[in-house]
Amino acid sequence: MMKEFDPVDVLLVEDNPNDAELTIRALKKQQMANAIYLVEDGAEALDFIFCRGKYEDRKLSKPVKVVFLDLKLPKVDGLEVLRQIKGNELTKSIPVVVVSSSKEDPDIKTAYALGANSYVVKPVDFDDFINALSNTGLFWLLVNKTLE
Repeated sequence: MMKEFDPVDVLLVEDNPNDAELTIRALKKQQMANAIYLVEDGAEALDFIFCRGKYEDRKLSKPVKVVFLDLKLPKVDGLEVLRQIKGNELTKSIPVVVVSSSKEDPDIKTAYALGANSYVVKPVDFDDFINALSNTGLFWLLVNKTLE
């Protein structure tokens, strides 16, 4: 059975249900994203982005506006997901915001070296987290201009 995928504004790649819920709430609180799609591991994220597997009916010509990407993921880690997105001619212009609890300098350096557009460390405080995500989402969804 063919399933039509509507255009997605935000792809959230997050395996922690609490962090996923907080991120979705932060984006919706600011009414920034019409469509948020959640995947819980790196392999599914790559399938979604590259329209493979259960996402083969998605149109690669309608990329997401921004990817919020956790680094510590099952199956395929976030850095590998980032490497594949930024290493592909068709997807390299998609903004990728790394959202990680890792404050480790090597993770941050590697993420930027692979082409991350932004790196946000998950604060513990809920209000700080909402503000950080809202401001980041506001920029990538509303302010930043992309090639259409």
